[in-house]
Amino acid sequence: MKFNKDSVLGTMVFALALSLFCSFLITGTAEILKERKIAKKRNEIKRYVLVAANQPTDDFVDFFDDNVKPQLVDLNTGKAVDGEPMDFDPKMAAINKDTSIKPKKDLAKIKRRANVARIYKVYGDDGKLASVVLPIYGKGLWSIVYGYIAIQPDLNTIENVVFYEHGETPGIADFVTDPSWAAQWHDKQLFDAKGKVAFKVVKGGAKEGDVHGVDAVSGATKTGRGIQKSVQFWFGQEGFNKVLEQLKTEVGA
Repeated sequence: MKFNKDSVLGTMVFALALSLFCSFLITGTAEILKERKIAKKRNEIKRYVLVAANQPTDDFVDFFDDNVKPQLVDLNTGKAVDGEPMDFDPKMAAINKDTSIKPKKDLAKIKRRANVARIYKVYGDDGKLASVVLPIYGKGLWSIVYGYIAIQPDLNTIENVVFYEHGETPGIADFVTDPSWAAQWHDKQLFDAKGKVAFKVVKGGAKEGDVHGVDAVSGATKTGRGIQKSVQFWFGQEGFNKVLEQLKTEVGA
């Protein structure tokens, strides 16, 4: 029997075929956009890591791929774990109760801390370790402030810091993303002689020669205090403490 495309059946077949075509087109477009979004997010991470490490950001993707080794580490043991580091989602890991814990002393006010973290070992052109970049985050006044801290091979001296995401008061807490404020962190010491986290954000300004303090900003005291507590948490016993101990055995710090 000859198929009549103008019949009711023909119209239905045409409508079904068109629907399937549009569905496949939308699915394919969504998949392409998803891949582009993931690639963009990864490139943002790469750039921020290099900013924290005081490394060049021109052609940052190639520089990152050639000079940076991302690594997943178990915060409870300090040891490396298997997996593709750039596929890891730290925010989802922190939300999931099966992959996170509730800190005993939640200085950073993050509620839950993922068991695994992604760190970055940055190497110079000579092949030697230049710095280790670690992610930190914690509550400021209104929001969670996210950033990266790079520490030098002695695993105590700060190379640089970058904060890339927050919802603090505009016009007051903008210092968080101000490179001139971040520059104060360079060469500051995280730990005192006894190994206790001593870094602080000092209200009224750090005194000359203070190797642990950076200036607080007037009007944004609570944001600064939140950042200080985030550093204290992430470099303490429930943060990167065991990771740093493991790294010390690797670099001889």
